[in-house]
Amino acid sequence: MSRTVQGFSRLTKEEKINWLTENFLADNPNASTILKQYWNDDKKLQQLHDEFIENTISNYYLPLGIAPNFVINNKSFAIPMAIEESSVVAAASKAAKFWMSRGGFKARILGTEKIGQVHFTYTGDTKALLSFFNRVKDEILEDLEPHTQSMKSRGGGLTDLILVDKTDSLEHYYQLHATFETLDAMGANFINTCLEQIAESWQRLYNAEDSFKTTNAEMVVVMSILSNYVPGCVVRAEVSCPVSELSEADGIDPEVFANKFVQAVRIAEVEPYRAVTHNKGIMNGIDAVVLATGNDFRAIEAAAHAYAAKGGSYSSLTHASIEDGIFKFWIEIPLALGTVGGLTKLHPLVKLNLEMLGNPSAPQLMEIIAVAGLAQNFGAVKSLTTTGIQKGHMKMHLMNILNQFDASEEEKKMAIHYFKTHKVSHSAVNHFLADLRKSENA
Repeated sequence: MSRTVQGFSRLTKEEKINWLTENFLADNPNASTILKQYWNDDKKLQQLHDEFIENTISNYYLPLGIAPNFVINNKSFAIPMAIEESSVVAAASKAAKFWMSRGGFKARILGTEKIGQVHFTYTGDTKALLSFFNRVKDEILEDLEPHTQSMKSRGGGLTDLILVDKTDSLEHYYQLHATFETLDAMGANFINTCLEQIAESWQRLYNAEDSFKTTNAEMVVVMSILSNYVPGCVVRAEVSCPVSELSEADGIDPEVFANKFVQAVRIAEVEPYRAVTHNKGIMNGIDAVVLATGNDFRAIEAAAHAYAAKGGSYSSLTHASIEDGIFKFWIEIPLALGTVGGLTKLHPLVKLNLEMLGNPSAPQLMEIIAVAGLAQNFGAVKSLTTTGIQKGHMKMHLMNILNQFDASEEEKKMAIHYFKTHKVSHSAVNHFLADLRKSENA
């Protein structure tokens, strides 16, 4: 029996679910109920969520937590974090509290430049192409004016357009490389609209150029698209204090702790296997705030990991040093974010989360999110170099394990008390519950 369908997008939500459960979830009698129990009772709110994407059948919930006690550039913040992983919010909160009494976090913007490219092939003489580009560049920019007028009036727009010869990498391959300032917008739609106009003008002007007709040189636009790699849209966040003030690091001598911490970061700088996990921990904090503020975490992830490999080998996004008795820990990371457009004005929780952060500009949000990533990494490296990562993580994961075993509220209370002084693991919780239930049934 065929399980394909025609016109699926035109079905009602009920009809989509019926088709899905009949064809792919027939063995689960509760499938339809599970999907529908996540619908919002507020029909207007549910419709809003339904229209975010295509073929919506339900809502997929993630917990929204708060990490308090962040001090960034002498201003206090409670940072919203949307994430499913245990211990992330707790680690960020603990790191925030640790640094709150040591001057807090400092952050500053290093650049806000976005990038887009028109990719094309050309089979003629490179010097002739460059000369042509220089002659027609002003006309291309003039054609672009209707699309950039509004952004320019606010201080943004196209900042440069250059011709790039990439034939060393790929035969006949060239680019029109454009840079943009998009202010508080992430700017994807704006940039792509501009690029398509640039490509259209470029192709039209080329086709009308008599000199190319006599040489049989062919130019073909392949595609026009923004780049999510934004090495010119970078923020730096850091913490620092005298080594002696690290004395609360789980009872370890502050100098020993500082040296182990710096060594751990240096290992991540030179060892890609460690660097991937190290940076994943950073992205735990970053992605959680990116999601909570309605931004594109896939773009942020892609840019961050590309930036981590900019030196030719994948490396740590954070760095640490000890100089003249001062411990310093910092991150530099590309973050192309928006605080207007997209979900920022549509999703009620996104609007509330941005309000919680003081309705920041895009650069201010860059600073906040970079700090969240730095805090997360500090917490992880601190645990790794002192008590080990599992002690804190598994304590936070305990409730998830108990829920997997369908523990009652009374069993949860007893387990929480027991594991205050015992090591948490999946098997240990299993044995604890088995023994508990055996004694209750004896």
